[in-house]
Amino acid sequence: MKEKTAVLQAALVLAVNLLLAFVFITALPAYFNKKLFIGKNPPLREAGFYEKTGHGVKCNLCPRKCFLPEGMRGKCRVRASRAGKLYTMVYGRPAAIHVDPVEKKPVYHLKPGSYAFSIATKGCNLRCKCCQNWQLSQSGPEQGSDVFFSPQSLVEMAEKNGCESIAYTYSEPIIFYEYMLETAKLAKEKGIYNIMVSAGYIEKEPLEALIPYLDVIKIDLKGFNDKFYRDVVGCGLEDILETLRVIKKYGKLVELVNLVIPGMNDGADEIKEMCAWVRENMGKETPVFFSRFHPAYRMTNLPPTPVSALMRAYKTAKEQGLEYVYIGNVPGTEYENTYCPKCGRVLVERRGYTIGETAIENGVCKYCGHKIPGIW
Repeated sequence: MKEKTAVLQAALVLAVNLLLAFVFITALPAYFNKKLFIGKNPPLREAGFYEKTGHGVKCNLCPRKCFLPEGMRGKCRVRASRAGKLYTMVYGRPAAIHVDPVEKKPVYHLKPGSYAFSIATKGCNLRCKCCQNWQLSQSGPEQGSDVFFSPQSLVEMAEKNGCESIAYTYSEPIIFYEYMLETAKLAKEKGIYNIMVSAGYIEKEPLEALIPYLDVIKIDLKGFNDKFYRDVVGCGLEDILETLRVIKKYGKLVELVNLVIPGMNDGADEIKEMCAWVRENMGKETPVFFSRFHPAYRMTNLPPTPVSALMRAYKTAKEQGLEYVYIGNVPGTEYENTYCPKCGRVLVERRGYTIGETAIENGVCKYCGHKIPGIW
């Protein structure tokens, strides 16, 4: 009798477990598809901006225009040719998610003191020897997380964390283009700002399709000579300058950052030429950051940038007529502040990521009425 009861109990437990498994398999994916799916094989997404060839596909997202035979990946490591189509392998697969002060990007002319919901995937279409985030940028999706986050779930998390913006950052957002674009569209519908922090190595057509959904575009202008770009970055300078010209044509808010590397891109003539180009092509009101280099990745043999070199770059930029110049990676200096170019008063006081007094009202200096570019 006891044996019969035990058998019945075991059968009942098995039946319940089978029922629960059936519910999990059939009902939950519909929910997770909208929200969050955790699994070993997130769905691949067909990429945009490619063309089929007789023996594979050609990616037209960035100027490399990688030709990819069946099964091959692009230089970025995350776009692959399969069955005559191009797929993105990082759609919905962020490798980093953080809530950051917007000043950390660094972005200074969008909602000072607010927070940016910041995301990145693995991969990059460049090979910067000085990369500060090389663990993300110089690896493939297999070395990342198996957790899938839909664009909708990212926007919902940004809202829940009180973030006024979403920043596509850390690695190179161009290589997770489809993921960024769809997230940015949803964010804009919710009134959340979109920030792209990029090296700018992208073709004109995808850039023009993306621009309407971005509010701030932060470009790392890594130097101003082609040899430096090819030796240290892995692309040509002119491709980046063309990206900046396209962005300017659409009137988007652009902020530029130049990582000053001792003995590599810190020549007085080079910085002067760069500042003059920015003034003539982007406008004197374009914010420009000169940031301190710290040894990283394949440039651990170089010392950190002397603060005196940053000061020389700052002085050169002001002499060339640039109105909003900052020094980055050196917290606690007066060169983090935003000053009115007309009356010279402090408009936004900064100490690292801490915001002090602000004096911008309705987009103008409260002291003299001068219009200040940005989203305040």
